[in-house]
Amino acid sequence: MARIQTPHRVRGTQDIFGDDQRRFAQVLGTFDRVRTLYGFQRVDIPIFEATEVFSRSIGETTDVVSKEMYTFPDRGGDLLTLRPEFTAGLARAFLTEGWQQYAPLKLATSGPVFRYERPQKGRYRQFHQIDAEVIGAAEPMADVELLVMADQLLRELGIEGVTLQLNTLGDAETRDAWRAALVAHFEGHRAELSEDSLTRLEKNPLRILDSKDPRDRPAADSAPDIDAYLTEAARGFFDAVTAGLDAAGVAWTRNPRLVRGLDYYRHTAFEFVTDRLGAQGTVLAGGRYDGLIGSLGGPETPGVGWAAGVERLAMLLAEPARPVIDAVIVPMGAAAETRALGLLAELRRTGLAVDMAYKGKMKQRMAKADAQGARAAIIIGDDEIAAGAAAVKSLADGTQRAVAFDALAETLR
Repeated sequence: MARIQTPHRVRGTQDIFGDDQRRFAQVLGTFDRVRTLYGFQRVDIPIFEATEVFSRSIGETTDVVSKEMYTFPDRGGDLLTLRPEFTAGLARAFLTEGWQQYAPLKLATSGPVFRYERPQKGRYRQFHQIDAEVIGAAEPMADVELLVMADQLLRELGIEGVTLQLNTLGDAETRDAWRAALVAHFEGHRAELSEDSLTRLEKNPLRILDSKDPRDRPAADSAPDIDAYLTEAARGFFDAVTAGLDAAGVAWTRNPRLVRGLDYYRHTAFEFVTDRLGAQGTVLAGGRYDGLIGSLGGPETPGVGWAAGVERLAMLLAEPARPVIDAVIVPMGAAAETRALGLLAELRRTGLAVDMAYKGKMKQRMAKADAQGARAAIIIGDDEIAAGAAAVKSLADGTQRAVAFDALAETLR
């Protein structure tokens, strides 16, 4: 008989277990706690959407849409896409679910996202993000609140050595003037540009500024900065954001080459960057997208948000604490196992974390209790059943005493 070949997990996916899972859970738990401090409501949206949600909002010319999306027709012939990010789906929900009545709306979500790209350290084809958005607030204080929240999240995770890089993309008038200046500049350097940047020059010239191709860097580095084209209103907006960060005690540095290519991005763009992950150093990024909801057919509605990769944040965490449970029950004999099942249920219902060692000799079961990080072992045999009391052994110092079954919960507390 031929040996059955066990299927492997798909390339670019992961099975998260043990310490990796504990780090992962720490990121999500800390995010959930911090977002409640800032009044952000949890929301969950579909993992897949109509493809146009992403092609219209992310942009047909971006690598995400042209190269990385998982897109497929369903049985009804509709073209669907697994979400490559959260913002577009949240904007769609804001329009289709009638959430405009709640604006300004502070939203937070998390979950898997999908991009077909080359797997590498901290980067997968199915990965996970946390995401925070403020929709319906045009004021720079919305940007400040999101940035202060992100800074507090990183601090509470214990992640050090992260720098907030900040830039302004100006308002629509600013972008139009700056874009024209960039086109004129790059037209004069066509012979030096990479093939990708020649395509971007026609469709998305701002993207040349953050090109990673070494052929593009001389032209990109000598390109005009946005500051010469900022309107008075755009400069005032950026000044308000930086003043707010200074007042909140959040350190930042200006990066004039930090851009977002699509026309619906306005004003603030930012990234929290570390040197601990090699070339892929961005751990949290976002910006203001005042033109996004209009591009999806809705009324012009301001918005600002950020997202962070859970896997990347988890890689920066310290060694996770060893999980601790209150007790492990060690029954010896058939009658003790039956009694232990009842005790197990009773103790768990009082809110105690209790497990049971199912098999093996006393030494093996006690070793299992110690390996699980239990504070105590509850030993039950025929003698203990007859006496109505279990032997409770402290695994920290080895002391042992008899405790009545009905007093176990109180004793363990």
